[in-house]
Amino acid sequence: MAQDSVGLPSDFQFWMRKLSVWDQASTLETQQDTCLHLPQFQEFLRQLYEALKEMDSNAIIERFPTIGQLLAKTCWNPFILAYDESQKILIWCLCCLIKKDPQNSGESKINSWTQGLLSHILSTFRSDIKEVDLFTQVLGYAPTDYYPGLLKNMVLSLVSELRENHLNGFNTQRRMAPERVRSLSRVCVPLVTLPDFEPLVEALLTYHGHEPQEVLWPEFCDAVNEAFLLKKISLPTSAILCLWLRHLPSLENTMLRLFEKLMSSERNFLKRIECFMKDSLLPAAACHPAIFRVVDEMFRYALLETDGALEVLATLQVFTRCFVEALEKENKQRCQENQWRKESFQQTALKQVDIQLKFAFKTYFPYASPSLVMVLLQHPKGLTGRHYKHTSEILQASFQTTAIKSCGGPFESWFLFVHFGGWADMAAEQLLTSEAEAEAPEALLWLLAFSCGPGAGRQRRAQTMVEVKAVLSGLMKLLRSPTLSARDLQAAAGEGGEGAPRPPACQQLIRRLLLNFLLWAPGGHAIAREVITLMAQTDAIMHEIIGFLDQTLYRWDHLCVEAPRSRKLAQELLAELRGQA
Repeated sequence: MAQDSVGLPSDFQFWMRKLSVWDQASTLETQQDTCLHLPQFQEFLRQLYEALKEMDSNAIIERFPTIGQLLAKTCWNPFILAYDESQKILIWCLCCLIKKDPQNSGESKINSWTQGLLSHILSTFRSDIKEVDLFTQVLGYAPTDYYPGLLKNMVLSLVSELRENHLNGFNTQRRMAPERVRSLSRVCVPLVTLPDFEPLVEALLTYHGHEPQEVLWPEFCDAVNEAFLLKKISLPTSAILCLWLRHLPSLENTMLRLFEKLMSSERNFLKRIECFMKDSLLPAAACHPAIFRVVDEMFRYALLETDGALEVLATLQVFTRCFVEALEKENKQRCQENQWRKESFQQTALKQVDIQLKFAFKTYFPYASPSLVMVLLQHPKGLTGRHYKHTSEILQASFQTTAIKSCGGPFESWFLFVHFGGWADMAAEQLLTSEAEAEAPEALLWLLAFSCGPGAGRQRRAQTMVEVKAVLSGLMKLLRSPTLSARDLQAAAGEGGEGAPRPPACQQLIRRLLLNFLLWAPGGHAIAREVITLMAQTDAIMHEIIGFLDQTLYRWDHLCVEAPRSRKLAQELLAELRGQA
């Protein structure tokens, strides 16, 4: 924090000049400039407080001789007082100026002056709201001493006026002028976190005029999105959907926030990622195809930029599961509404209304085979080797078609498949836990090899299948062995042997097979920790194993897989490895 306070004197002078220009923010130009600088000024106040709390009042006056002027100007600026946490931080700064035991009349005078400013701040927007005159003048209302009840009525009046636009259509005499809507959104920038203004924020977001260009101020959309992500404002899904449809940077920032969590504090914590995702309303909003396509494209670029990072793949699968769940819920509600509407029309002997059709999955996955999408949407729990073989055949045919016709090449089929990554994991478990039909293993092996990535050509994929089949054969022999050791498992995996090193994707696939073996084989539980110690030679592999265990438990929870011993071992290993990481 000391480093942050080094530049405070120059920043102090900059903000003194700004506050002098803003004065009482009486013109549209100064209002606009104030709103643009509110986040930076709040951060300056925060840094100023961090410096002030380390000094006594005498040292404060000595270092910042004009601090009284700066804080006084700040206290009388209603935009600053209304913005986010600025009022709270300002109170902290003023409290630093108060001398607990004043020694002379000068210190007592400073205390009295400071307490006066504190009283002014604490009364603002509560009992006597003269500062609201500024906003009411801009919005066309006569200057009055407004109280909370009248403020609420003013907000509701504006909300009603905005919503009337939907009813009046092109009746320009009764519609709110676009310039007034834009001015209103600008004035609301510092107010978006205040509960009394939430109805107005929602009405602005859902406002639909007939203007060729966006009328809402971009900074208003940014402020709303930031407040929503920080849970400082509560808005319905419809309002957030409108926000993202009319302001793409807000949707992009939401996705970037998700990726930041993924690569930092929430890495390998899929349940937390799911909670953030649902709280952000991304899956529900993605029921609109335009939102889905943007989110999907950002996942696509993230996979390309990270060479198919497992964390990104896992998050894409969580998003897809939540999206499908939200889509099913929305379609169910739509069907119920349509059924009610149909019955209502029949009862009144009117013409039967057409049932609204839901979006076809082709709208969300335009490059994919519709039959393949429908197959992947099936619930994979309890399916036999025959079903996996069927999925593999459809996927292989789609892959060959896409490679020829699509500009995206084989990546498109692979990208669709990894949305539903549980299929590959279930295929690995199927190979290790059931007696498959004679031809089934080849199909499942192809499925696993294909899941490694789209970059591998036919020859490399065939070689991966050979490698995995050999490892699988060794593991099946160990299943029948009365005793197991970590070295036996290492030998079955072909590690440490001669020959060309395996490609990284193939090595990763074989590690997942070994981990599955440890979870499902009766004798695997006793040697699991030793095997993982031998396997985790690098931090990257350690995180890969943690990710596998987290994804496995997450998938089992959602598929209601009953495997008490395997689940207990996975939970214990995950807790231990997270403690070591």
